[in-house]
Amino acid sequence: MIDSHCHLNHNSFYANPQKYIEEAMAKGVEAFLVIGYDLESSRRAYALAQRFENVYAAVGIHPTDIKKRGPADLGQIEAMLSDKKVIGYGEIGLDYYWDKSEEDQKEQKEYFIEQIKIANEHQKPIIVHTREAAYDTFKILSDNPPQYGGIMHCYSGSAEMVGDYVDLGLYISLGGPVTFLNAKTPKEVAKITPLNRLLVETDSPYLSPHPLRGKTNSPANLPLILEEIARLRGVEAKIIDEATTANFRRLFRLEKQ
Repeated sequence: MIDSHCHLNHNSFYANPQKYIEEAMAKGVEAFLVIGYDLESSRRAYALAQRFENVYAAVGIHPTDIKKRGPADLGQIEAMLSDKKVIGYGEIGLDYYWDKSEEDQKEQKEYFIEQIKIANEHQKPIIVHTREAAYDTFKILSDNPPQYGGIMHCYSGSAEMVGDYVDLGLYISLGGPVTFLNAKTPKEVAKITPLNRLLVETDSPYLSPHPLRGKTNSPANLPLILEEIARLRGVEAKIIDEATTANFRRLFRLEKQ
């Protein structure tokens, strides 16, 4: 198993990341992609990737964090992209849950486009966050295609849109919500996403899977997510494990030689 989206750079883990990595490895998680959301968290993701062989980093500025950025933040994030352990750009995207004004949303859209361009220039897949911004997210991705693919992180869109994102070269990643008892749409998405475009993630410390909902999430909980997807698809967990691991390695060009 590979946790395609976790925040070991979060204060919940950063004081002792080895503990959480080892706990997850004991459950069968073999690698981790640590995601940045601002300059400091991107630096932490970078540092963790240098420290641990099976940890990779993605760097970027989250849409709700662009207001607090400094004038040099984007340049400093871009400088990290030359490192071989920095394999993705993100998490980037749109989030209208907090930013309701037209001015704020315009700034988010401009920054999303700018970061897609940087990812393309550095030949990196992107990690996309979208919340209450489905139309604008898809339009921007359609008009500014990520040339090296990417991930719809913790996919919360409709089942009908899955094929549209796949056609753009994106992978669909599912996390804790697919296990929630009342999660009708994520469960439908789990059933219909092409097996060769499916990924799994924890988004830890957020979105703990059932029956741990409401508690701090960790990468060690990834098997609960994978097993629920397998149950929904009527296959052995091994099938989902092998497919999602291969998908991750293909997307990030980490195929074993």
